[in-house]
Amino acid sequence: MDATGQSVTMAAWETVGAGGSGRIRRVERPIPQPGPGEVLVEVEACGVCRTDLHIIDGDLPEHLPHVIPGHEVVGRVSALGEGASRFALGDRVGIAWLRSTCGLCRWCRSGRENLCPNALFTGWDADGGYARCAVVPSSYAYRIPEEVPSEQAAPLLCAGIIGYRALRRAELPPGGRLGIYGFGASAHLTAQIAIAQGAEVHVLTRGEEAQRLALELGAASAGPADGMPPVPLDASILFAPAGDLVPIALAGLDQGGTLAVAGIHLSDIPPLNYQDHLFRERRLTSVTANTRQDGEDLFRLAARLRLRASVTRYPFAEADRALDDLAQGAFSGVAVLVD
Repeated sequence: MDATGQSVTMAAWETVGAGGSGRIRRVERPIPQPGPGEVLVEVEACGVCRTDLHIIDGDLPEHLPHVIPGHEVVGRVSALGEGASRFALGDRVGIAWLRSTCGLCRWCRSGRENLCPNALFTGWDADGGYARCAVVPSSYAYRIPEEVPSEQAAPLLCAGIIGYRALRRAELPPGGRLGIYGFGASAHLTAQIAIAQGAEVHVLTRGEEAQRLALELGAASAGPADGMPPVPLDASILFAPAGDLVPIALAGLDQGGTLAVAGIHLSDIPPLNYQDHLFRERRLTSVTANTRQDGEDLFRLAARLRLRASVTRYPFAEADRALDDLAQGAFSGVAVLVD
């Protein structure tokens, strides 16, 4: 406590690092103070993303030792740094994966800030939302409508945004056939968008519960991830971090089709056969982070289409269990830490 009786520390979960026991550990940290242009956010909910697992399990290189994970954060502004005027105290905001960019490179200046070589990311380069409070540059925070429950808004901040960008990168023609490989947090939101826009969606995923969810959401078919779709596809998105599915997904495309790989991490891709996988103008592309405009567009679309995440709630005190369940595929949809 400080002289006024206010707590100066908070509960948080941090990565253990190589050689440690478990994925994350619960600690007490000083409550961060917002710097110039930043806001302090009291966390109401934080989504549990597969990227968190990739960071924690070492699939991605360590950027900040003992970082607090979490980049799908919803909460209320509780303090303003110098010059931070975009939000007022009490405003409801979201903190996403993209945390800052340089604004000067040719990527930033051409509207492609997601490719900025100097970009920083929440829960990787700076502490995220597996904590009672988090700090974010106000220019990279999103305004969250009061009518959207926190547990529904949180998954949109990464799963929703990345799925939306992946759908755009896949170049699905109007009324076309879309394949979705893997059906977790991002995929089940993307499927809703595509179906609402008139697409015929075919889901290929290993879990029977995920297949059932896909059909409940309106997918035309749902089958095993290593199987062939019932019809040739105009576009596909690979959400599963499994490189061995790339040749399978490419083979399922019709001529002129595009496969977009949505993950930040992918296991090795087996050799491709030009005739079987790429000839007749089939394309393979990737998705790298998102722009802030992607996020703004997604939130407008989500409100209009009334997107609903299939949420499994976990108490903040059980963040470690949520991550283990995610790794084991114990639930469909998305996990969200709440109190």
